[in-house]
Amino acid sequence: MDKLNLEQGFAGFDELWAPRVAAAVNDTHVKLVKLEGEFHWHHHESEDELFLVHRGVLEMRFRDRTVVLNAGELIVVPRGVEHMPVALSDPCEVILIEPSTTLNTGNVVNERTVTELESI
Repeated sequence: MDKLNLEQGFAGFDELWAPRVAAAVNDTHVKLVKLEGEFHWHHHESEDELFLVHRGVLEMRFRDRTVVLNAGELIVVPRGVEHMPVALSDPCEVILIEPSTTLNTGNVVNERTVTELESI
């Protein structure tokens, strides 16, 4: 039951596109992630994802539209919806809230897939 300072949490790692577990609430993880550039198109069959921008600007691309998020703004990507996060500032710091079963690359497995999450 310790508190976590977000500034210290984000300062504790440099890896990009590699989420860190900051907290667990029931079967949900609160993750910190640093983003730079484009990710890739993917979706999650069973999990919704909440993206909350802590620092920077994030563009969330969908097949039919694009949403730009600034610090302090969030978006929920429903399960099954194809999306591609793009950091418009380098790096962009994002808080993710999603089920603990969520694979960061969704239905795609590639060099950015993280199967073993580190904790902060």
